Amino acid sequence: MPDQTLTFTPDQLELLEQVRQQQGLESIQQVAEWLAKQALRKHADRAPGRGRTLVLVQQK
Repeated sequence: MPDQTLTFTPDQLELLEQVRQQQGLESIQQVAEWLAKQALRKHADRAPGRGRTLVLVQQK
């Protein structure tokens, strides 16, 4: 997978550092990856179709 370069403001870096400490991650890069994965999971859960919960409907 190709690397992407991200630029953060000092305020964003401070917030990323807080997340890094809360999640026990080793680097800001890991925080960025973790946040991206969380966002993908959140949006995937909202997507219709495959992966959604299937419920058996009783026929009358």
